Amino acid sequence: MFPIRDHNPSGRTPYVTYLLMAVNIGVFLSYVSLMSDDRAIGMFFFNWALLPERVTTGGGYTGIFTSMFLHGGWMHLAGNMLFLYIFGDNIEDEMGHLGYLAFYLACGVLSAAAHVISAPYSGVPTVGASGAIAGVMGGYLLLYPKAKVDILIIFIVFFRILPIPAWIMLGLWLGMQFIGSVGTDPETGGVAYWAHTGGFIVGMILTIPIWLRLGGPRFWSQTHGRPPHPDATYPTVRSRIPKVRRK
Repeated sequence: MFPIRDHNPSGRTPYVTYLLMAVNIGVFLSYVSLMSDDRAIGMFFFNWALLPERVTTGGGYTGIFTSMFLHGGWMHLAGNMLFLYIFGDNIEDEMGHLGYLAFYLACGVLSAAAHVISAPYSGVPTVGASGAIAGVMGGYLLLYPKAKVDILIIFIVFFRILPIPAWIMLGLWLGMQFIGSVGTDPETGGVAYWAHTGGFIVGMILTIPIWLRLGGPRFWSQTHGRPPHPDATYPTVRSRIPKVRRK
């Protein structure tokens, strides 16, 4: 189950979202050839990824920033870019281009800090834009809790696109991250759950001024938690394959 689009059109072209996607993809392409050499990619991540033990002992601070533009594989990159594409444009629309860029970077840095606090002596390199994008998702949840999000459900051979409110999809995602945070040892590597959880919470907090400017609870009551404009609609294509009825 994962989102494929929302029904919340933005009022301006999300140049910063597109730029962030381009930078993430471009950076990944610049070192993807190293993936076939364990020693080379290990050294690359040692120099540019987030290493909590180095930060804790007074070094490696650049990794807090550079790690948010690195990814561990094609699927890692594709998943993050999909989430950024779906939710980033609306936050950029509300915050403006420069404000959104500052917000994104702040969420990335503070989510990295949350990971360092959770695993201060971990020597496992941490990479990914997930913390920053989690912040975008947190801001989206605060502003548009009932915006429709289309999710693709795949169960063996069953495929279905189902529109659900954003608060359900994002709430489930946050719940899974929190369960992972308290149920795994962050020192051993794997998914940086505390970075995701921390980034999401930071994103909500940093979006509060925008939410209050829009009216706070009054904004929710006026729009019933939905975007303050008509939902986007997507055309459906009828299948040309004739139906065969059973007798």
